[in-house]
Amino acid sequence: MLRLEIVTPEQKIYSDDVDSVVIPGVEGELGILPQHVPLMTQLLPGELRLLKDGKEMRLAVGEGFVEISSDKVAVLTDMAVQESDIDESATEEAIRRAEEAMRGTKLDDEEYATVKASLQKSLALIRVKRRRV
Repeated sequence: MLRLEIVTPEQKIYSDDVDSVVIPGVEGELGILPQHVPLMTQLLPGELRLLKDGKEMRLAVGEGFVEISSDKVAVLTDMAVQESDIDESATEEAIRRAEEAMRGTKLDDEEYATVKASLQKSLALIRVKRRRV
């Protein structure tokens, strides 16, 4: 078994034993099984999938870091939302506002980075919500 913990600044989102985890990392998707080599990597906005007792669960995650040991995966992220908790219409509106802000007024570098990060998180949410198996 592999212990998965997903933590945001607000709360611990998930803590349980799982069979495997797939995370969106800087070099693409990273599949993690028990006895994985120790590793620390950057988490990118996208879809985190976990497999527990033959059932897959998907979460939209934001930016963060992942620490992997042989029996534990610790995900520290600024956002983690289960597929069932994603409000599709609110997410579509957030995407529209972010795209409009990036096209419209002149943003300084910090404002642009903030809007871009918001857009990436919203796109991760909508991809997870609309995914069909």
